[in-house]
Amino acid sequence: MTGPVISLPGVREPYELGEPVTWTRPSGPPGRRVAYAAAHVVADVHGGNGPGRPAAVDWDATLRFRRHLWSYGFRVADAMDTAQRNMGLDWAATRELIARSAAEARALGDPADLVACGAGTDHAPDAGSLDEITAAYLEQVETVRAAGAGVILMASRQLARVARGPEDYHTVYGRLLGQADRPVILHWLGEMFDPLLAGYWGSPDVETATESFLALVREHAPKVEGVKVSLLDEDHEVRLRAALPEGVRLYTGDDFNYPSLIRSGSHALLGIFDAIAPAAAAALEALDRAESAEDATARARHFAIYEEIFGPTVALSRKIFEAPTYHYKTGIVFLAWLAGHQDDFVMVNGAQSARSIEHLAEVFRLADQAGLLPDPELAAHRMTTLLPQA
Repeated sequence: MTGPVISLPGVREPYELGEPVTWTRPSGPPGRRVAYAAAHVVADVHGGNGPGRPAAVDWDATLRFRRHLWSYGFRVADAMDTAQRNMGLDWAATRELIARSAAEARALGDPADLVACGAGTDHAPDAGSLDEITAAYLEQVETVRAAGAGVILMASRQLARVARGPEDYHTVYGRLLGQADRPVILHWLGEMFDPLLAGYWGSPDVETATESFLALVREHAPKVEGVKVSLLDEDHEVRLRAALPEGVRLYTGDDFNYPSLIRSGSHALLGIFDAIAPAAAAALEALDRAESAEDATARARHFAIYEEIFGPTVALSRKIFEAPTYHYKTGIVFLAWLAGHQDDFVMVNGAQSARSIEHLAEVFRLADQAGLLPDPELAAHRMTTLLPQA
């Protein structure tokens, strides 16, 4: 039996899609790692989501996608950069997203165990002092707390602009952590994801910034559940993980090197998990079996399955997150559309136009090779509608 055939730009021969892969849903969340999938929002195709326009969200499709992620055992990291924070998702839509996502989670259990939401300062773009930035953070933290979700303290463009050194970061985060009623996740987002966050934690030198960051975490360790690091530097992450206080998790945000980092001990909070959730759940289940196996042969076999599943997803992820990395959201939404999770390839802020047709065609091909197009006929048809007509 052959799959559909499609002519792709940049590929000489017609491309034949493979057979769809049936990924079995796990019986529960991973046992050996905590795994968050950072989730995108589905734009309302009738909402006029052009550049600079208020975000109009298709709430039914957006919540349906979160149920999809939960069904594969993932926690959801919501209202984060994957949901286009600072790139089109305004505070009014973000506030509603937090409330709706937490309410949807409540039907399955404790929202704080199923969803964590980003709290930042993006609703106060003109905040010009540490006090104003702290107040902006606290307003968003209270919104997340009131919804019942866990809190992720996102990196702040406003703080990056105002801070004059590590002490200013420690002042703001010290106040926030001092008022936290339960441990939070700290977020270190590299400038490849947002150029306006260059020099975060008080220095453009990563090692100096790391010392500042670690000093903060050590001082407030009881209030820090984990740290999410998105610097795309595997060696740095391994060193940072080893230096964290006992009980503080490192959540990898490295969408280039996640298989080796998770295997070596990192937990996960990844945008790519939005697109590869079925495969990632199977890989994490194999990791559970490998790490719990007493027999060396069985252990090796399950580790091999882990690598075999994750391997093809890495090329896909590296393509989606290629420079300029902050446009990765376009590939994430594109794959959700190809997989049938939403009816249209539209994004808030008109961001569906951020990647070329050649880029999207390669994402399409790599997703097929990773077994992530559950209905190849649908995916081929939708891809064809994007291609220039002869």
